[in-house]
Amino acid sequence: MNDTEIHHKITQALERISKTFRVLLWEESKKHKISPIQIQILIFCLTHKQEMSKVSFLAKEFDLTKATISDSVRVLLQKELLIKVPDTYDSRSYSLQLTTNGRNIAKQTVNYTEALDTSIASLNDTEKGQFLNNLLNIIERLNKKSIISVQRMCLTCYHYSKSGNKHYCNFLKKPLENSELRVDCPEHKMVE
Repeated sequence: MNDTEIHHKITQALERISKTFRVLLWEESKKHKISPIQIQILIFCLTHKQEMSKVSFLAKEFDLTKATISDSVRVLLQKELLIKVPDTYDSRSYSLQLTTNGRNIAKQTVNYTEALDTSIASLNDTEKGQFLNNLLNIIERLNKKSIISVQRMCLTCYHYSKSGNKHYCNFLKKPLENSELRVDCPEHKMVE
């Protein structure tokens, strides 16, 4: 592969940014004596509805097996960072809820990407919007190839429409600028 090809350079740059996530998560992991995926589970439970905090949902969210997530959840339960909340309709099912200690750790770690956020903040608003739009397009393509599974972003939503370069949300009933596109929308409804 020719090193001067722009797509190769972009891929290399994205790989270097992905290293940033791993490094930042490991730093938090060492501070709290839990694994990076356990930190991500706590953050997910903090930032999403409780009904989404189930082992099967988390497995899809993180593209991991149920067994891997179950092992991480078991440790978080033992460390009393999570508790099980039984499902009122299905006695075999439960969701996860943060304990006070779990919530404290999640709140301390939720901004683990601050160094990266600061770097992105230096872009102007137009650059940020275009960058977000480009990243969402890449994610959508990877999702269509079944490389990554769960997506709750505008581009994969039933409520989303696009005309030319104009985005529109039929749920919010308003046009969206690139910067308003959502990566993790609570009202997301998958296109069927």
